[in-house]
Parts: sequence; structure tokens; C-alpha cells
Amino acid sequence: MAYQNLLIERKGRIQYIIINREAKLNALNKATLTELHEALSDAFENIQVGGIIITGAGPKAFVAGADIAEFEHLDDNGGRELSREAHTKVFDLIENGSKPVIAAINGFALGGGLELAMACHIRIAAQTAKMGLPEVTLGLIPGYGGTQRLTKLVGKGKALEMILTADMITAEEAHQYGLVNHVVNAEALLPKAEEILQKILLRAPLAVASAIIAINASAKNSVNGFEIEISEFSKCFGTEDFKEGVAAFLQKRKPVFTGK
Repeated sequence: MAYQNLLIERKGRIQYIIINREAKLNALNKATLTELHEALSDAFENIQVGGIIITGAGPKAFVAGADIAEFEHLDDNGGRELSREAHTKVFDLIENGSKPVIAAINGFALGGGLELAMACHIRIAAQTAKMGLPEVTLGLIPGYGGTQRLTKLVGKGKALEMILTADMITAEEAHQYGLVNHVVNAEALLPKAEEILQKILLRAPLAVASAIIAINASAKNSVNGFEIEISEFSKCFGTEDFKEGVAAFLQKRKPVFTGK
């Protein structure tokens, strides 16, 4: 598929999804969200892809927010539809994806941009990155999962402070609060993301997918996370990768996993 707002690059088993609206600071309009859904779905389904890195084009922004011009004529029903569709087709799709997704935050990650990063499984930020949820300055609140994911990542008090003040924070502050996993120099951002992803790609793919499911369950009140863990743990015993992993361990060699 030819994309108007994304650049798709493959590096071995790593798929890059680069939001390519540099003149608009990579803001998320409806068309970009639609393309993200298509690109993510394709990457999750492609057996040649082991993991995904999402980043923004240019040095200034990861994603500097939603395209606010598209909000101007929405009423409450339009806002509800916009939010629910984005949740389902992009943000929840990432969080519940069967392959690891890393956000490489190269610049401003504001509003929907920070929400996009928070939906990813791991976040790495350049030292120059700035993050925040400024929606209350527009008479809104975060609508793409920000109130929920930020609270789970940094705690209720810090989430309330960030959202209610609309203040931006630095990459170092984000690391201190637990919002990002690592902070590196800008030139080391993508190599660090690749380094982590390459390490994950050495592990058993089905076990990685099960771990994502079980960890996500810990944040869902509607399910018993311990039961989900038991279920996913038991599924692993029926895989060829489990047999290979045990055999390699006993034979003191490196395992060769096939995702079966």
C-alpha cells in the first residue's frame, strides 16, 4: 500500500513506521490514523516482521498532537466517535499487538503524540524530547487513552498534575517518573531502539506474545490477571519453541526459535 503520511522501512525483521508530516510536526489527522491502522495491521500479520519501531520524521517532533483543525465542527457525538475509533483502530491495536512496538521519541510528543507513545510497549526518548498532554488548554481532555495510560505509568498524582496543568516535561523528567524506559542522545535514539528490539527478537516469538497479553491483563479490572498468566503459561507448553528452548538449555547451546 502507498501511504501519504507514513514512511515504511524494513531493516531485517524490524519494521519502521515513520509519521511523515514534518511540516505539521507530524500531527495525527484522520488520514494518518487510518494509515497507521493499515500499517500496524500489516506489520502484525507479516511473518517477516518481528517488531516495530514508531518514530516521527525530522528532528523536531515525534507527534506534536492531533490535528486540531479537524475538531472544530465536531459535537459531542462526533467527539465520541472520533475517540472510540482511534482507541480501537490504533491505540488499543498497538497495546494489544502480538509483536513488540517501541516508540522512539525524537522530539515533541504532545497530546495524541504522547498517547501514541504510551500505547507502545517500550518508550525511548532523545534528550531533547519534550512531552505533555495540553488538551485542557483547548477545553478538552486527552481522548486517545491518555488519562488511563498516563495514570498507570506515572501514578494518579503525577498524572493529575501533568494533565490539569498542561505543562510539558523534559525527557529526563519523563524517565524519572517512569514514563519512558531510556533517555539517550538524539543520534543514539534509533540505535538504542534497534538494540532493544534485536534482543527481543532473539527470544521465542509466541512466548513474547503471551507475555504481552499477560502483562496487559494486570491493568484490566475486568479480568483476573493471574488466571490470564496461567492460561498463557500453559499455552507455551504446547509450542515447538518451548521444546526447542528446553532442549537448547539442556544441551548448553543457543536456541533457534521458529515461532511455532
